[in-house]
Amino acid sequence: MQRPTLRGKPRQAAALLAAVLTVTAFCAADAVAGSYPFGPRTRAVNDLGNQYVPFHAHLWDLLHGRANGGLLVNWQSGYGSSFLPDLGTYLSSPFALLVALFPRDEIDLAVYAVTVLKTACAGAAMAWLLLRLRPGRWWAAGLLGAAYALCGWSVADASYNPMWLDGLVALPLLCLVGEWALAGRRRLLGVVVVALAWIANFYTAYMATIGAALVLLLRMWLSGLPRRRALTTAGRAAATVVLGVGLSAPLVAVIYLGTKHAYPGRITHFAPVGAEDLLARLLPTTYGFGSPALFVGTTALLLALALPFHRAAPRRVRAGWPLLVAAVTLSMQWTPTHLAWHAFATPNGSPYRQAFVLCALLVIAAWHSLSYGVPDRRALGAATALLALVAAVASGSGLVRSFAWPVLLAGAACALGGLLLLARTETGRAAGAAGAAEAAGAPAPAPQAPAGHRTAPDPAREAPAGPRAIPARGDRAAPGSRAPARPLLAVLAVVLLIGAQLGEATATSAVATRLRLNHLDDYAPWGTRQQRQADLIAEADGWPRYRTDPGREQTVGNDPMVVGGQGAQYYSSLTADVLSRMLTALGDGWTSRGRNLQSLDNAVTDAVFSVGARVHSPPDQHQRWNPRDRGPATLTREDVPPLVTVRPAAEAARGLRGVAALGPSPYRNQELLLGTPVYTVPALTVRTASGEPPRPGHDDPPGVVIDARRTADAARRPTITARCPAGSEVYLWAPHYSGTARLTAAPGAPYGPTGRFTADAAKIAAMQRLGAVPASGRLRIELTPSRAGTVPEQAVGCLDTARLGTAVQRLKTTGATEVTVSDGTVRAKLPAGSTGTAVLAAPRIAGWRCAAGDAAATPARQYYGLIAVPLDGSATAVTCTFHPPGLRLGAAAGGVSLLALAVLGAVAAVRRRRTAGRRALPTTTSPRERTTAAL
Repeated sequence: MQRPTLRGKPRQAAALLAAVLTVTAFCAADAVAGSYPFGPRTRAVNDLGNQYVPFHAHLWDLLHGRANGGLLVNWQSGYGSSFLPDLGTYLSSPFALLVALFPRDEIDLAVYAVTVLKTACAGAAMAWLLLRLRPGRWWAAGLLGAAYALCGWSVADASYNPMWLDGLVALPLLCLVGEWALAGRRRLLGVVVVALAWIANFYTAYMATIGAALVLLLRMWLSGLPRRRALTTAGRAAATVVLGVGLSAPLVAVIYLGTKHAYPGRITHFAPVGAEDLLARLLPTTYGFGSPALFVGTTALLLALALPFHRAAPRRVRAGWPLLVAAVTLSMQWTPTHLAWHAFATPNGSPYRQAFVLCALLVIAAWHSLSYGVPDRRALGAATALLALVAAVASGSGLVRSFAWPVLLAGAACALGGLLLLARTETGRAAGAAGAAEAAGAPAPAPQAPAGHRTAPDPAREAPAGPRAIPARGDRAAPGSRAPARPLLAVLAVVLLIGAQLGEATATSAVATRLRLNHLDDYAPWGTRQQRQADLIAEADGWPRYRTDPGREQTVGNDPMVVGGQGAQYYSSLTADVLSRMLTALGDGWTSRGRNLQSLDNAVTDAVFSVGARVHSPPDQHQRWNPRDRGPATLTREDVPPLVTVRPAAEAARGLRGVAALGPSPYRNQELLLGTPVYTVPALTVRTASGEPPRPGHDDPPGVVIDARRTADAARRPTITARCPAGSEVYLWAPHYSGTARLTAAPGAPYGPTGRFTADAAKIAAMQRLGAVPASGRLRIELTPSRAGTVPEQAVGCLDTARLGTAVQRLKTTGATEVTVSDGTVRAKLPAGSTGTAVLAAPRIAGWRCAAGDAAATPARQYYGLIAVPLDGSATAVTCTFHPPGLRLGAAAGGVSLLALAVLGAVAAVRRRRTAGRRALPTTTSPRERTTAAL
């Protein structure tokens, strides 16, 4: 009979079981919640829809050779953004490459598959680690591995932030690196593991490294290592981490310096949650955005709570792991240690991103409790009492909903029942072993020494321990002895424990999936809307002769990466400060406090940034607050200057000061970048719904307050009146106004498009085109506010399209005759004798160097925030190249680490050869001869 493949391979079997259980519960939860891809509800909430799916779509395009740009510059977003920091932040995980195997229009499914695979690998890695820490039942290690992979942090927070899941995988792997350091083995592999963890996602890898260091320190204490050996082990582990992080430095350094040049965004202050909410998140089906998700399943929680009372475990084990769990829990609640966990910066959003480390410690404590034998009834009773106390305190939290109690009771009953049945099978096996030994005339197994007198084993060499003696396979009890084999009880115990874990994890994940939709923005997966946009962009795309913008009515925050084109839209944690400030000064809108930039549908900025084609889509019908408009998406084209233009020296002098030279009026700022005055900015008369002038506001920019009172009488709505040249285009700039605005010839008689504005504490509204000034020259704008807001003093600008056309022709005549773009290099041919300043219509982010003609490249200058190159009339071409800040420094650090690793590897190889040579010497030689031969 052929031997099963996994027989005798408990770690492989445990890892496989953990992965299977994880995938089963993860997918079952989405099916129960009716979530994509098993139901009609979208799972693309918040940053998953706005960032991660679009970035993976861009990666798909890169891998298939269809992206505009490369590893250095993403020319599709933010008019040209640094891509390597985004790659290291969102896409550097080895798992991300798997999206290339899926069709482009199934990018949402590709990201889902990567998410499931990462979660399953985390469970498998934890199961492997548990059997490395302590021998035990392989199926129990698989069960607890799945408990870790399906912890509350994973299903509630990381499932829609898939880059964080790399930290979930990294933590058990880094703990394995610590075990290798403790045993003095696999040093090279340990460095590689650390490097891969930090490359995959440095943010969570940083937290996982701290967690693994704490586990290693506790393991050394439990082992009772001599001080010298402990210091050697700690030094070996530290060197492994330093070398591994050094190998990842080319990416990590770029990300670090990228954050230094990013727009600051929101500054938050940490406030710890109350004890009720903290303990509530240990229970199944609880959910809260700002509290630590600590659920690991009732089975694991009971075992962890039972460890201090488990008399079969050594005293140090019974004290060490619970104390470490308590210390990490307290560190999450204290501001200084909270900051240390998060690299000394309180994160925007969920403040407990290190919670997966505590979940791992709970699971490891549970494993130690079970590996010394099932806790006896005294220990299980104490654990049950503690669980009841946790539930009682948590009952005062609003995070515990009514459906949590039946799930908790069912899970606790199954967990306790399974553990008690498992204890009975252990008792039966021990009795059978004793009976078999007695019948054979052999002495019965010696009783184990009291737990309090047992020395903690060396983790590098420890053997199975416990109060029981388990006979080898094939042993049978002697006739007349009590038959101990109870396979049915063992099977029933396993079924109860696995059923409890699967049921609780599925319910908890399903609840989190449903409740996320109640308080987070959500976005539809790829569908007919995105396909229509992509088709129109592909039809009009002329890059780099001109840009094609996906349009003002966005679907997600990174539309250009999803549907194609090259626009202003860009959402990243690394959105450049110069880009955000420049577009804001030009009248653009944003969300996420300046890091999520929107498309700016304006004829002047289209000319400045060479946007020659633009998609116009109806509002996204997936968003319930949008007006119901199912009209078709359309495309418009404009005659625009090339990507590189030449400005006279007189115009460029002020612009070299950069964004700081821009003033408070977006209309005047647009004229500065264009080089020609094209706007009339009239004096305004603003009236409230009561017909009275509104009170002054105190916002920046200063304006007047518009209240949010609505009335069915159109004649009593707030209005703005002004006078402008007939036929000019009317734009309204009201960054702190929420509601609609439209041109009206008389009350209730609109003409032209309706502008929609949205603003609050985290977002501002973009400038909107409202139509043309009537022949009378008098314009009237009717406002319908949705909340109180302000209208600035220079809110209206009237664009002279004839002047704009003349300016565009001038820029085309003096601009580049040919422009080529390849990743981080832009080359432009200029008319002979060009003087003044060559301006590249891209933000001057840190890292650009330019040269005119054959001159040496120098750091690029600025033209109101754009890339500028001075000309002296002799050059007929300019070349600009981009190198991300930190790349050279990181490459140097990586080279040093690689060299150090090579030297250490060579030294180790020489030592191994010398050792082998000594062993090969003849035994008849004298000690002096052996020494001479070795030398």
